[in-house]
Amino acid sequence: MTAVLLAVALSLVSAVAYAAAAVAQERLAARDSGGGVLRLLGAGAWWASVALNASAALLHVVALKYGSLTVVQPLGALTLVAAVPMGARAAGRRVGPAEWRGTALTLAGLAALLVAASGPAPERVLSLTGALAVAGTTAALIGVLSWPGARPGLRHATASGFASGVASALTQTVTVAATDRSGPALSPKVVLVAVLVAAFAAGGLLLSQTAYKGGLGAPLAVLTLSNPVAASVIGLTLLGQGLRGGAAGVLLALAGAALASWGVVLLTRPGPAPADEEHPVAAVLALGPETAAPEPVLVPGPSPDPGRLTRL
Repeated sequence: MTAVLLAVALSLVSAVAYAAAAVAQERLAARDSGGGVLRLLGAGAWWASVALNASAALLHVVALKYGSLTVVQPLGALTLVAAVPMGARAAGRRVGPAEWRGTALTLAGLAALLVAASGPAPERVLSLTGALAVAGTTAALIGVLSWPGARPGLRHATASGFASGVASALTQTVTVAATDRSGPALSPKVVLVAVLVAAFAAGGLLLSQTAYKGGLGAPLAVLTLSNPVAASVIGLTLLGQGLRGGAAGVLLALAGAALASWGVVLLTRPGPAPADEEHPVAAVLALGPETAAPEPVLVPGPSPDPGRLTRL
C-alpha cells in the first residue's frame, strides 16, 4: 500500500509539471507564424517547456516503478485539471463554473479508478518481442493519424497520447528490467527498449506541439484520454494487470472512467470571456453602429464673429 501511495504522490507532481509544460507549449503554438520545429529550437521558452516535460517524465518513470500502469496512467488526467487554472491565469480570465464541475467530476472518477486498480507494484514486463510488436503497431497508428499535410488538431493529439502511453509502458519494462538483480542492468533488451522509449517520448512531444496550434482545451483533453487508454490496454492484455474486486471492481472502474470522461468533456468547453470593464479597449471595439458614440455636430452659435461655429 505504501508503494501505491508513493506512486500516486509522484504522479500528482508529474501531472502539475506536465500541465505547466502544456500551457507553455500552447502559448508558443499560438504565436507561431510558421517555421516549424527549427524555429522552436531557437526559442528559450520552448526549451523551458522541454525541461518541464523531462522533469515530469522522470517523476512518471519513478512512479511506474512503484505502481502499475492501471494506477499511474489514469492519474495523467490531473494534467488537464491543473492546466485549467494555469491556462485561465495566463489568458487573464477566471475559471468558470463548468470548469470547476469538470474538475470535481474528473477527481471523483479518478478516485473510483484508483480504488479498483490499486494493485501491487509491477513484476511482469513486456518481452522483447512484445515490446517490438507494440512499438511497430503504435508507429503505424501514429503514421495514419498524422500523415504529412494533415491539419493540426485532434488527430495529432490522439497520436501524441498513444505515443506517450506506449512510452510509459515501455518505460516500465526498462525500469523493472534494469533494477532486476537477477540479470545485467544494461542488457541488449534494456538498451533497445530504452531507445524506443526515447523515440516515442520525443515524437509525443513534437506531436503535442503541433496539436496545440488549434488551442489547448480539446487537444489536451484528447491527449489526456488517449494516453491512459493506450497504456491500460497494454497493462490489461499483455501484462496481466487486472482490477481488484472482481465484477464489482470492473463496474466501479467503468463508473469512474465515465465520470472522469464527462469531467474532461466539461473541461474542454471554452471558459468565460474576460469582463468588459477589465478590457476597455475591447469594449470600445465592440461598439456597433447603433451604439457608437455620436460625431460632434457643428451648429451656428451666438458669437461676435458671424462666421464662427459652436461645437456641441
